[in-house]
Amino acid sequence: MRRLPDRIRPGVRVLFVGINPGLRSSAIGHHFAGYSNRFWKLLYDSGLVPHPLTCEEDVRLQEWGYGLTNLVARPSAGMDELGPGEFRAGRCRLLATVRRVRPTVVVLVGVTVYRSLFLSRGKVRLGPQRERLAGVRVFVLPNPSGRNANYSYQQMCAAYRALRSYLRKIPTRSHRGAPKGVRNRVPDTFFSPQFGVSDPRSRLTA
Repeated sequence: MRRLPDRIRPGVRVLFVGINPGLRSSAIGHHFAGYSNRFWKLLYDSGLVPHPLTCEEDVRLQEWGYGLTNLVARPSAGMDELGPGEFRAGRCRLLATVRRVRPTVVVLVGVTVYRSLFLSRGKVRLGPQRERLAGVRVFVLPNPSGRNANYSYQQMCAAYRALRSYLRKIPTRSHRGAPKGVRNRVPDTFFSPQFGVSDPRSRLTA
């Protein structure tokens, strides 16, 4: 199985982090490519992108200052196939990536990603978190997989709309070296009520 390349360019504002690539994503070389995965539909329905996209267009997310990566690089049929050492290595790799590209927000796509990073066993709320990752804000979204029965599509879409609202509130840093054509702002469609800003007192730095 081939490794799935990150989709990150200079000037990234929002870094989406999945748990690890599925087998279909590995096979076709695109993120969130599972047949039942609703990531791309949620991006459009929430207004995070101005028109529908497919997984084959994942590189286009960079046009809006978005980037894609995974906590664990190895593809698998399910998360239960991943070992503790892979999560530890993935955590170190993600911290290094965040320090290097300095996004404004790290968006963890799935509660499991949050728990794996912050070693949390309790209930995890969606939205902005008190913790930070290498000094960068953290926002948690539900896993968009069709296997996720914990949230309805409407609840997932509300969480993605909350992210869009949150991004409209926080300041945009100017990134040197950002390529021409990167739009460092959220599209002006599907505006939703704003979420509160997270408390930055707790930080993950190593």
